[in-house]
Amino acid sequence: MSRSIPSSRQDDEMGRLTSRPLFRERSQSKQHISVCSRKKHQTGTREEENNLRDTEIIQEFKLCTLFLGSSVFSWNMKSPFDHISLGAGPTSGRSHCIRLLPSASLIFIVLLLGSAFILSEFNEKSSLGRVRNSLRSFNYKCKYHRRPYGSETLPRGIVSQTSNLEMRPLWTASNKRPSRLNQRSANSSVSLLAMAVGIKQKDLAGKMVKKFLSSGFVVMLFHYDGNVDEWKQFQWNDLVIHVSAVNQTKWWFAKRFLHPDIVAEYSYVFLWDEDLGVDSFNPQRYVSIIRKEGLEISQPALDFSKSVVNHQITARVKGSIMHRRTYKPNANGTGCDENSTAPPCTGWIEVMAPVFSRAAWRCVWYMIQNNLIHAWGLDMQLGYCAQGDRTKNIGVVDAEYLIHYGRPTLGGPNDNEKSPQASAKDHRVDVRRESYNEMKIFNRKWEKAAKNDECWIDPYPVNSSHH
Repeated sequence: MSRSIPSSRQDDEMGRLTSRPLFRERSQSKQHISVCSRKKHQTGTREEENNLRDTEIIQEFKLCTLFLGSSVFSWNMKSPFDHISLGAGPTSGRSHCIRLLPSASLIFIVLLLGSAFILSEFNEKSSLGRVRNSLRSFNYKCKYHRRPYGSETLPRGIVSQTSNLEMRPLWTASNKRPSRLNQRSANSSVSLLAMAVGIKQKDLAGKMVKKFLSSGFVVMLFHYDGNVDEWKQFQWNDLVIHVSAVNQTKWWFAKRFLHPDIVAEYSYVFLWDEDLGVDSFNPQRYVSIIRKEGLEISQPALDFSKSVVNHQITARVKGSIMHRRTYKPNANGTGCDENSTAPPCTGWIEVMAPVFSRAAWRCVWYMIQNNLIHAWGLDMQLGYCAQGDRTKNIGVVDAEYLIHYGRPTLGGPNDNEKSPQASAKDHRVDVRRESYNEMKIFNRKWEKAAKNDECWIDPYPVNSSHH
């Protein structure tokens, strides 16, 4: 069962290529394609049968007309001599024949003309009937067939609705062996790693990219510092997609460059931060676990002894494959226990290293607000995109875990950070303040959308949100 989210402004359904500031100054936000149920060869067979039947009717009508005409003519020629009355002479018989001949000829001509008119009208009606049948068949097949917006003038077979992030060669050499890139694209179950990076974190980011590429992943790097050339020192540089926009977050990039139709070929989307250690993480084993456990939204657990852990549910449980909830007793009854049904006790992950299934990402992409680039508050609503019960379809994988080093770099000082002016250029505090402000805006927008959408039914009523 899939979950819907409340409707929002139309501009949040598309990613605009407008850069958003990391912070503000204190002084200043259907395509269901129905399959045609009738096959073309069945329609063709029915039309051939109708044509054959019409031809037989026309031939029979012609034969009947000729038979009647010849019979009348024969009767007129024979009757004066064979059935002449007694006492009548040869002369009276001939005159009787002469008198009857015009009448017989007139009858015969009327029959011929009538048959021609009837056959012509029959042919016209028969052709019109075939046209009507064809139109009915066409309307029946195409009535419920919806085409993507903008493709109405194109034949369906030429419409390509989705794309991917695979790079294609400018030409193919017949005597050249397939490259590693082409071999990877032949993988029927490819996933995507998308990551916002800065050159200062090239040590951690480089290890992640190398490990994911060796596991058959497609890798896309979002350069928030505008520095792309320095990554050319890595051998894998030409195997990844590079997108650069200064001082933008991974959510800004994701909204604009990871549209669900662009990443539809990828089984899972890993949308990670750059300050993660992957020495104890294997991407292929991780995918195997979440597929087996049926996790639509997940994250690797964090090594508690070496990581910056902000939420207890993300801490690794030793000896466990994965967990879906955390336990935190509290005297006033607000803790987490077996009966908890809402985040952050269960059905929740942190947005630092989220992993989305194809279906979950399509939902999450629509929930990302175009003008809110830090995505704070999004984590509490991810359960609406879990494609079912959020307490079952969202989890943290313990068997494959990470180290979170907690290196905030967005808004930090430039390369001259050792200079006396460095403190004046460090806006990380402003970035954090803006993140809080965006969370308040997102929560208010969610409440308003949920209240105003009369057709939306909340699968998680307010009374179930208490943990």
